Order: sequence, then structure tokens, then C-alpha cells
Amino acid sequence: MRQKQIIVFLLAAVGLLVAPLILQSFGNAWVRIADMALLYVLLALGLNIVVGYAGLLDLGYVAFFAIGAYMYGLLASPHLTDNFPAIAAMFPDGLHMPIWIIIPAAAGLAALFGVLLGAPTLRLRGDYLAIVTLGFGEIIRVFMNNLDHPVNITNGPKGMGQIDSLTFFGMSFGKRIEVFGYDISSVTLYYYLFLVLVVVSVIISHRLQLSRVGRAWMAIREDEIAAKAMGINTRNLKLLAFGMGATFGGVSGAMFASFQGFISPESFSLMESVMIVAMVVLGGIGHLPGVILGAVCLSALPEVLRYVAGPLQSLTGGRLDASILRQLLIATAMISVMLLRPRGLWPAPEHGKSLASTKP
Repeated sequence: MRQKQIIVFLLAAVGLLVAPLILQSFGNAWVRIADMALLYVLLALGLNIVVGYAGLLDLGYVAFFAIGAYMYGLLASPHLTDNFPAIAAMFPDGLHMPIWIIIPAAAGLAALFGVLLGAPTLRLRGDYLAIVTLGFGEIIRVFMNNLDHPVNITNGPKGMGQIDSLTFFGMSFGKRIEVFGYDISSVTLYYYLFLVLVVVSVIISHRLQLSRVGRAWMAIREDEIAAKAMGINTRNLKLLAFGMGATFGGVSGAMFASFQGFISPESFSLMESVMIVAMVVLGGIGHLPGVILGAVCLSALPEVLRYVAGPLQSLTGGRLDASILRQLLIATAMISVMLLRPRGLWPAPEHGKSLASTKP
């Protein structure tokens, strides 16, 4: 059994490494879909800490995504030097911070906001917590949309452009490179970077799940009153869950800004937050393989359905709009999954069954 798992793991690793090279032959658009799928996996893994492990329903998770993206945009674009003469005098060559400063800054700022969100919501649970976090996400988006007056910090609804690509040991991810005569595009380089981040995040999430902190989170998720009676510090652990989950969101936001080269408040709408929650729930809440599967399916499905909605629109003589038809197909797929698999596509094994199958 152990040997079979190792073989499956090695085959999956080889498949993930070769996938972008195969997709690249069909066009960079397919590699770009894979890149965005990996980014959403990173987001879903972070939200799974809050929702799946600690049982705290967070509908404003996209706010941390936005905070990380704008942190990267401010530190790796000409926006601050163009609008603030003092910063331009300090950095005459432009503000182009290295990756070693930007990523910890994005993660740290997002974690700080995660704790600030968690502090007032310690006594809330269920629907009330969801409403407060929903409001927090909208507040951040409104701030990003309006912080262009009287001091232009975020450039408002016009967004921020000319954002630098990531540079790692002198290699820019924004330029194609040649390896052993094989041309590797920029989107393929970003694929491998995002894949490394996802693997690191999976390892961290798995270790957290097995740790004392992870078991304490799950005790809070099952019964907070009983967990508190057993001596668990529910306040600190809730704050830690919000902070840890927000860190993942901040890093993925920084990667998104680098990958896109442009960010605006429209990218961080309420619908994005709802979709990230749907990825966790549809995949299998609290189960890492299920969360990854849900994120890949829900992020790639809308893009793949673009190639389906067009022909269907032509079959109806243009009476149905392709974008509306695509949303209809996505909603139908989500409803079908919830009806047929109410615990998710790949749920965690039921506790009683897992104990029964354990050999003495």
C-alpha cells in the first residue's frame, strides 16, 4: 500500500512538472488558466485554515488578497515615486523592491489585518460572523476604490499599472528564457513559481493539521464551549487562525499583482470571495486534497466553458448571451455537486469509518 502511494505521488509530480510544457504547445492561454488555478489553490488553502480547521465562516477573505496585491503594486511600480516627490528623491531610480522584501511585507500586512478582523469578532459565530467578515471585505474594496483623493495612494478605480514582474537571482519571470534549446514562456515560469508556493503551503497546512494547534482548532470547530472547558485558549487560537489564513491570502495577492502587471478594485469583488468559499465547500471542507480539487475545478471550469458557451450561443441563433450561458452552466454544475455529493467532491474520511479500518 505504501509503495503504491509513492508511485502515485511520483506520477503526479511528473505530471505537474510536464503539464505546462504540453499546454504551452496549445497556446499560452491554457498555461495562464493553469497559473490562475494554482493561485486559487493557494487562496483556498488559506481559507481552509479559517473555515475548514477553525470553523470560522469568513466571507471577506478576498480583502487579504487585495491587501497583498496592493502592497506589491505600491512597492514595485512607479506609482509612489510619481505621486510623492519625497519618495522620488529617496529612490531616484524608481521604487523596485526585491522579492525578499515584498513577499514578507505583503504576508505580514495581511496577517496584521487578519488579526484586526478577528479581534472584534471573537464573540461572534455562524451567520453573524459571516456578515461581519462580509462587511470587512467590502470596506477594503471601497477603500481601495476611493483612496485616490485627497492623497493618491491606490489610484482609485483606474487601478495601478506598470507593476514589475518578479525577479529571482537576476532572472525575470516577465521574460521568456531558453533552456537546452527549448523556449519557456513567462506564463510557464510563473506556473513553476506558483507550483512551488502551493507545495510549500500544502506542507504547512498538513503540519498545522497534525499539530496541537490544528487539533485545538478542530476542537473549537466542533464545540467551542467544550473546547474552552478543556482549557483551550479559544481567543488566541481564533486570532491565530485569522492571521495564518490571511498570510496565505497576502502572498497570493502579491503573486497575482506580479503576474497580471495591473490591479484594480474590480478584481477583488464580493463574487471572488464567494467563489473561494465555494471552492473549499465543494471540494471537501477541512480536507486538503478536496480543497485543492475544488479550487482547480471551480477556477478552471469558467475558462474551459468559454469554449462551450460560444457554440451553444450559435446553436440558439444568438438568443442566449455566451457570458450568461457560461454562468448558468457553472451554477448548474455547483448545484449538481451539492445534490450528489453533499460533503464535497473529496470529503475527509468519516471519523468512525477511519477508526474501523485501522489495523490494531
